[in-house]
Amino acid sequence: MRSFNAAERRTRLGRRHALSPQHRAADTVEAARRVVALHGTDPATTFLSAVQRTTDGTIAQVERALYDDRSLIRVLSMRRTVFAVPTDLVSACHAGASDIVAREQRRRLEKLLGESDVTDDPVGWLREVEAIAVAAVEAAGEITSAELGKLDERLATRVVLAAGTKYEATQAVASRLLTLMSAAGEIVRVRPRGGWTSTQFRWSTLHNWSPEATAPCSVEDAAAEIARRWLGAYGPATEDDLAWWTGWTKARTRAALAAVNAVEVDLEGQIGFILPGDDTSEPADDEPWVTLLPALDPSTMGWKHRDFYLDQHRDRLFDVNGNAGPTIWHDGRIVGGWAHRDDGEVAVELLIDIGREAAEETDRQAAALAELLGDVRLKARARGWTPSEKHLRS
Repeated sequence: MRSFNAAERRTRLGRRHALSPQHRAADTVEAARRVVALHGTDPATTFLSAVQRTTDGTIAQVERALYDDRSLIRVLSMRRTVFAVPTDLVSACHAGASDIVAREQRRRLEKLLGESDVTDDPVGWLREVEAIAVAAVEAAGEITSAELGKLDERLATRVVLAAGTKYEATQAVASRLLTLMSAAGEIVRVRPRGGWTSTQFRWSTLHNWSPEATAPCSVEDAAAEIARRWLGAYGPATEDDLAWWTGWTKARTRAALAAVNAVEVDLEGQIGFILPGDDTSEPADDEPWVTLLPALDPSTMGWKHRDFYLDQHRDRLFDVNGNAGPTIWHDGRIVGGWAHRDDGEVAVELLIDIGREAAEETDRQAAALAELLGDVRLKARARGWTPSEKHLRS
């Protein structure tokens, strides 16, 4: 059985994820492919993850891929997370991972409709309103959640969340329905209102926005394609890593690994997997490298078991729910964190000694990132501030 130690895995990570300057991606779509998909729950992550992996990358290049070329499509898929996915992977994501999310979202909304006394037939009521919503989005071309809610009184119906608790609140059906329809592959997030960090998205039907992304795909073929791309980018890795990243059951995970003929390897005492023929050793880069990655970056969030690149810094760099904050990477491992202050400065915190030259390169990259961000100010969205960020921002 082929064995991989932590050093080998870090080398592969730096090269395959386009973190080493010697192995950067040529463009935004390649940057996404190198990590399978770009994390997008916080829109800023999508942009910064792509720019940091691309030779001479810019915000405008990412916007062009998302909104003009439409070579990246935002999907609600693995782990009920938004990802910016290359167009040729959209169908697989919907069939092989979003299906789990859609079923759960439908079940939850039907339950809320019944508990909120909206209808005695939640299943039928929801199907009817969903058809109305899809038709409305189709007719509009692009629409916001607020605009959709005004088109039919049923879409403005409010359901009660967390009833009977201190967190009780109400929400319009339109908002919940957009999440469901997104997971079902009926609609997609398109250009937002406001700048590149805005979360106020317009919505379009997937067929209108990107017809080539609607090709039918079986669950089995879709899961195999996702597993193949993920192992190529993140392998060697464990079954638990793949199940966590995708949100799959053990059964679907094992079936997908079998479908791609995944090969067992030894990860210093754990059983891991690689694609057939992917056991060649990759030489470390000649030059040490440093890269600053945004919160929730795909490399940071790519595995369940992270000790080989995270060391003992989890409590410092992750929030209480396990979401990663901004990180500093050096030669394939996380060595510190950074924060964007309200005055525009990108402040850094190194948690281990990486040497004078690497520390100076960290400062240079922080200054370059601050210049790239300009008047934009990054906030903690879809996560909490990490201890490192709180310290640096204070």
